[in-house]
Amino acid sequence: MQASDDLHPETDFQRRDLLKAGVIGTTLVTTPAVDGAPIASHEGDLPPQHVTVMLKVNGQTNQLSLDSRTTLLDALRTHLGLTGSKKGCDHGQCGACTVLVGGQRTLSCLTLAAMVRAPVTTIEGLTEAAATLHPMQQAFIDQDAFQCGYCTPGQILSAIACVEEGHVGSANEIREYMSGNLCRCAAYPHIVAAIEQAAPQMRKA
Repeated sequence: MQASDDLHPETDFQRRDLLKAGVIGTTLVTTPAVDGAPIASHEGDLPPQHVTVMLKVNGQTNQLSLDSRTTLLDALRTHLGLTGSKKGCDHGQCGACTVLVGGQRTLSCLTLAAMVRAPVTTIEGLTEAAATLHPMQQAFIDQDAFQCGYCTPGQILSAIACVEEGHVGSANEIREYMSGNLCRCAAYPHIVAAIEQAAPQMRKA
């Protein structure tokens, strides 16, 4: 009876080569450097690099010392206590973290805080006076455009940008330009109605 190596010599040769390559690769990762310091195997082993970041948020300038990898979302929530901006998917797919940077809607979970130069507006910065809501906030209330409310801050800020960008010519246009903000409660018809209500008021302001 033939040995298994003789039955499939090419397959066995490839398998042995793969095992050897794995051993060599592991050795390269774990071998100490010349000075005796181990070579880092992944980014998590690298020490954090702190930078000084100046963030103007809701009209107030803040100087923060942050890990250079800190996202704008984490800077707002953790370092400034502005928890209105929500962490949903953390991959830029749901829109819950949307804020305005220089008037442009921005996914704060994908934006490094150290890269931000323009003024930032969060949901907390929309109210001009304690008893006065932004027209879009009031419209969301009037049209019952939220249920659980988790996505609402991002929806409102994106809706404001949608109006200011001039994408409110029709309900279909609003849906298209709001498609980056997901509502798990499916309040989409009410969100469209809220934007249609607020748009004329925002134009008058």
